[in-house]
Order: sequence, then structure tokens, then C-alpha cells
Amino acid sequence: MKKLFRKIHLWLSIPFGIVITLISFSGAMLVFEEEIMHLLHRDLYFAEHAEDAVPLPVGELAAKVAATLPEGVKVTGVTLFADPGRTCMVNLSEPRRASVAVNPYTGEVTGRVERAPFFTCMFRLHRWLLDGMRPGGGIFVGKLVVGISTLLFVVILLSGVVIWWPRTRKAMRNSLKISVRKGWRRFWYGLHVAGGMYALLFLLAMASTGLTWSFPWYRNGFYRLFGVETTQGGNHGARPSAKTSGGRAQSGKPSENASGNKHEVSFARWQQVCEELARRNPSFRQITVSDGAAGVSSGRAGNRRASDRYLFDPESGEITKTMLYEDTARANKIRGWIFSVHVGSWGGLPTRILAFVAALAGATLPLTGYYLWFRRLKRRKS
Repeated sequence: MKKLFRKIHLWLSIPFGIVITLISFSGAMLVFEEEIMHLLHRDLYFAEHAEDAVPLPVGELAAKVAATLPEGVKVTGVTLFADPGRTCMVNLSEPRRASVAVNPYTGEVTGRVERAPFFTCMFRLHRWLLDGMRPGGGIFVGKLVVGISTLLFVVILLSGVVIWWPRTRKAMRNSLKISVRKGWRRFWYGLHVAGGMYALLFLLAMASTGLTWSFPWYRNGFYRLFGVETTQGGNHGARPSAKTSGGRAQSGKPSENASGNKHEVSFARWQQVCEELARRNPSFRQITVSDGAAGVSSGRAGNRRASDRYLFDPESGEITKTMLYEDTARANKIRGWIFSVHVGSWGGLPTRILAFVAALAGATLPLTGYYLWFRRLKRRKS
């Protein structure tokens, strides 16, 4: 039995090992993207202010930004954070997913918020091997290769467990040690075997959830395990919208008042809506308000995309409809949990650190496997 699984493990790892390394490494690089960006660009994400400073009304902030925009570009929403030291994010209609950071105490635009080239490269490598969609709906080769490699990675991991499974407890304890005093071959062998076992559960969780973005048939089957029928795709790695997490406002054209002045009516009520939502949700993490819609994220443990949604009258500011996360469709909840498990955020910072380490371990497994395989071939030739 083990002989068969050794062959499966080896002959799947040889052609797909490099791809698995690239996917795992790029995934690890994305785990702490937000923290790294905040550290490198503090002037963009954080605003200096006096302790007794009072933020400007949301409508005034939106109006200040709107006055600086070129023709055809509109303010579509504003995101406020519970942290008084954070800048607020003003979302724009163009280009797609565009936003600028604004000092909430002065109204000064501190810069445009966009993904750094490094993280853009890592995301495209992780999802599509730097490939792009084909015009006219052609085969998305990079996405297909990533999906197949991830699926085979699950088989490789499980076959590795069968190969490793020891007969005695003593043998198990010895196999889970990484020795640094018995030569390089023993070190790389321990890193491959013990490292793979320690990271196994995280790697299986990340791979099995990641496959929901690669194959519709897998996604449908995965959701059926939870009693949910769905045909919708996910937005892996995409910045969430107000409809899902409060991180982005939904797009929409600003209202016009009776005199024909754009922005005035809808912006004027945004502060009222934000104050009401903050009163209803004292533990909120961020609030996003747009033209007639708002979202509140309270940073619930586990599901990073959990949020409450609200609709309001743009003219009066009265909240007309409340859609709490607890009442959200089960498919949406599961989609949020899939994302949280995939990126390791379901348990907060500790699980994110473990996910980062596990992803790096996943990147080393093919490399250590190649080393051991080449050593074995060299011995046979000699």
C-alpha cells in the first residue's frame, strides 16, 4: 500500500511542485498585506490630530473631495473607522475600486489608496500565475493550472500522511523532530516530513477552501456539504464592498436637490446616518455610508466579511431597512467563512501567524522533496 502511495506522492509532486511553491509563497506574502501597508505608509492611513480635535461631518468631507475631482468622477461613499487616529476612505466612481484617504479633522486628501505593485504581483501569482483573462471568454490558463495544482496538492498531502504514518509511538516522536546536528540530508528530510505534518491541517484547510474559487463544480459541492445551493463565484482577495463587509461602498450616482446641485442632499444626511449607526453599534470597527445604503462591520471573531447592512432615505436620513448579519442568507455566511479560513483570519492574529508559517512551510515542501529525490537519484547512479 505504501509503495503505491509513494509513487503517487512522487509523480504528482515532480511536475506540479514548483507551481505549488509559487502558490504557497505568494499566499504567505498576502497574509499581512494590510499591516505592512499601514507600517510603510502611515501618513496615508493615519492622521495626526490634537486629543480634543473633533472630526468634520462626513458630508463636509465628501463635499471637499468631490470639489477636487475631475469631470465625470463622483464620490460614491465614505468609510469611517472607530480608531480616531485613522484617516477615512472616500470611495470614487472611477477607476474601479478607487478611493482616497482623507484626514477626518482637516478634510485634507492625504493620498490615493491602491494596492502596492508587489502585492498586486503576489495576488495575481497566487490566483492566476500572472495570467490574465482571455477576450471573448477563452480558457483562463493560469487559473486552471492553479486549480489543478491545488487539487493535486491535497492528494499529495494525504498520500504523504499515508507514507509517513509510523507503526509505533516512538517512531512517531522521532519522525516529528527536525535535527540540525546530523547533517544536511537529515535536516532537509526532517524539514520535509515533520514540517509537512505540523502544517498539514492548515494546508488542507487553505487548499480545500481555495478550490472554491477555481472550479464551479467543486464550489457547488462544497456548499452542498453545508446544505446550501449556489452558483455564484467568490471574490478571493478582492477588497470587500459595503454589501459584504462595510469595507467598500456600493456604487451609485449622487442625488440632486431641487436646485440641481449634485451631492448636497445625499451628503448632508450621511453624518446623521453615521451617528445613528454608531449609536446602534457601539462596538463597530468601521462604518461605510453611500447614497442610500450603509454597512457596519463590528470585527466579529472569525468571519472577516461579517457586517450589518442598512438602507436609508437620502433626503431625510431615516433608516428604512435593516439587514443584520444574523439574518443573512446562509450562503453569504459560508462564503465569508470560506474566505476567513483560507486567509487564516478566523481566530484573529494567532491563526493568521500560523497560516503565514504554514504557507511558507507549504512553499518549502516541494523544494525539500526535490532535494531528497535528487539525492536518491545520485546514490542510485553511483
